[in-house]
Amino acid sequence: MKLLARLPLVLIAAVFALAACKESPAPAAADKPAAAPATPVSLETIVAEAKGFNVGSSMSTRVVYVFFDPQCPHCAALWQAAKPLKAQARFVWIPVSLLNDKSGPQGAVLLHAPDPVAAMDQHEASLSSKQGGITAADATEAQKAVIKANTTLFNRFGMASVPTVVAKHGQTGQLVTLEGSMPTARLAEKLGLTVPAGS
Repeated sequence: MKLLARLPLVLIAAVFALAACKESPAPAAADKPAAAPATPVSLETIVAEAKGFNVGSSMSTRVVYVFFDPQCPHCAALWQAAKPLKAQARFVWIPVSLLNDKSGPQGAVLLHAPDPVAAMDQHEASLSSKQGGITAADATEAQKAVIKANTTLFNRFGMASVPTVVAKHGQTGQLVTLEGSMPTARLAEKLGLTVPAGS
């Protein structure tokens, strides 16, 4: 606590704000029309329109949808935090392009990889070693269009940052929408799942 007392308030606020990545806002144009109100988040719409890859049992009745940007370090943290929960729920990772020019092509390569989970592990290892992630030169225009459609849906829902998790609570059945990364135990608690031992 003494260390926190010595840190400037601005620095403390910055540390706690680093749980999610946000798109940089574009400068407002004077003649730009007002944005349409956000569409309510709907699992049915996500199932019908979003394209993602599965992690965990494809037979699981519990499904957790995760909108992520391949260039987001907080998404990488959530990728690791969610791994211990894949026996309890199927996680569907939906790539979007918000942060930079690499996001869309890398999302396309991840989504269309023969083994997306292995590709995501390779990508995250490359990012954490400051090598920029997987190579995305082979991404086709059709594959990039899928990521663009995912991003359009993300924006239509009015979501503000990645990662964003959408699911039904495992105990109450209520719709849960979570923004930002969190440790495994907290993620399990928020989703109504069992906290794994040692988390």
